[in-house]
Amino acid sequence: MTIRVLIVDDQMMVREGFSVLLNAMEGIEVVGEAVDGRQAIAQVAALRPDVVLMDIRMPEMNGLEATRQIVAADADAKVLVLTTFDLDEYVYQALRAGASGFLLKDASARQLAEGVRVVAAGEALLAPSVTKRLIVEFSKLAQTPRTVDPVGVAELTERETEVLVLIAQGLSNGEIADRLVVAESTIKTHVSRILVKLGLRDRTQAAVFAYETRLVTPA
Repeated sequence: MTIRVLIVDDQMMVREGFSVLLNAMEGIEVVGEAVDGRQAIAQVAALRPDVVLMDIRMPEMNGLEATRQIVAADADAKVLVLTTFDLDEYVYQALRAGASGFLLKDASARQLAEGVRVVAAGEALLAPSVTKRLIVEFSKLAQTPRTVDPVGVAELTERETEVLVLIAQGLSNGEIADRLVVAESTIKTHVSRILVKLGLRDRTQAAVFAYETRLVTPA
């Protein structure tokens, strides 16, 4: 299947550059562009893309609010946040709003395409070391750090808690399966149950939950 992508950025050169790069990749098609968050919401409804490449800092409506509204509308599109800054103060909030991950704008064409494929497949873009580091940093910068949530965590089995910790550490399903010496299909089942029990949308929110509740703490 071809992955349909919507590019959201207020800079025309950025939109055109990413469009050229992605359209050159097998199995990826750029189906539209938007110049701000408000237009992005309308384009998601009209075009039904699989992945939205979302800039954060834009006029009219920023990417954070747009991400929040797209996720709240239960759109099928996965949001992959793009940022110029490797410590953008809004990235943490975007992850909490439901973004499935983020990339720096200086990512290579290969990294950009791989990021789109990973997010489209329902995985969180957590594996790269820069992403893992940023999630840790933004968890420390949360305005209201919480201790372990007894209600949410109590819903998880011991094995589900173990899987959640490994998700937060940036491991893929295959890597978790190898670590726990079980089938990858078993890990997929655990991940699905974790998301349902905690009321979370995807692996990214699960990772943020693990850091916020201090199931995982910064090294």
